[in-house]
Amino acid sequence: MANFIKMVVTNYHEIVGDHKDPVVDSWFLMSSPGPVLAILATYLLFVLKVGPKMMESRPAFQLKNILILYNAFQVIFSVWLVSLAMNDQFLNSVYPSSCRRDNVVPDQRTQQLISSGAWWYFFAKIIELLDTVFFVLRKKYNQVSFLHVYHHTITALFSWCYLKYLPGEQGLLIGFLNSTVHIVMYTYYLIAALGPQYRKYLWWKKYMTWMQLIQFGLMLIYLIVILAMDCAMPKALTYFFVTNVIIFIYLFSDFYRKSYIKKKKV
Repeated sequence: MANFIKMVVTNYHEIVGDHKDPVVDSWFLMSSPGPVLAILATYLLFVLKVGPKMMESRPAFQLKNILILYNAFQVIFSVWLVSLAMNDQFLNSVYPSSCRRDNVVPDQRTQQLISSGAWWYFFAKIIELLDTVFFVLRKKYNQVSFLHVYHHTITALFSWCYLKYLPGEQGLLIGFLNSTVHIVMYTYYLIAALGPQYRKYLWWKKYMTWMQLIQFGLMLIYLIVILAMDCAMPKALTYFFVTNVIIFIYLFSDFYRKSYIKKKKV
C-alpha cells in the first residue's frame, strides 16, 4: 500500500498537470467536473429514490417503441465506436512490442485520435445511464442492482477523468473490448424489445455474462503484460484499471453464480 501511495504521489503531475489538453477542456462536458458530477448525482437520485417513489402509484410504462429505437441506436453507435479503433494507430498503440521502446510517447495525431475516441466513448457512457432510467419507468426494479448502478456510475465518471487528465494508450484496448461486447448486449435488448414472440431467440442470455467476464479477463491480462514489460505508459492509470477490472470480475462472477448456478441447484 505504501508503494502504491508513493507511486500515485510521484506521478501526480501526470494525472493533473502535463497531460491536460486545452482542446479537450473546450469540448462538451469537459471544462470542469461540475456538469458530469451533476448528471451522475441526478441519475443516482432518480434511480435510487425519486424514480421508484414517483412510480409507486403509477402503472409501469411499456416504452416499446422507445426501447426499440434506443437499443438500435446503441448497436449502431457501438459498431461505430469499434470502427474508430480499426486503424494502424490503434494497433501500434496497443501492440506489446511498443513496450520494448524507451520513452514511447504517442505522436500528436495518435494522441488526437485517442482523445477524440475517448470523448465519444465517454459520451456513450452518459447515454447508457438511460438503461437504468428505463428500468425504473418500467418498474423492473430487480435489474436496478448494485452491480448495474455501480457499473454505469463508475464507468461514466472514470471515462471523464481518463479523458480529462490522463488519456493513456492502454485505454484504447479496454474501450474497444467494451464497445464490442456492447454490440452483442444491445442486440439482445433490441430483440427483447420487439416483443414476447421473439423470446425464443433469446436463449443465450447467460452467455452475455460469460462475454463480460472474458472481456474483463482479457483486459486484466493486457494490463498485467503492460506492468510486467514496464511499458512507457502512465502506471497510475494502469493500476487503477487493474483495480477496477478485478472489482468487475468479482461482481459479474457473483451475479452469474446467483443468477444461473445457484438457481439451477434450487
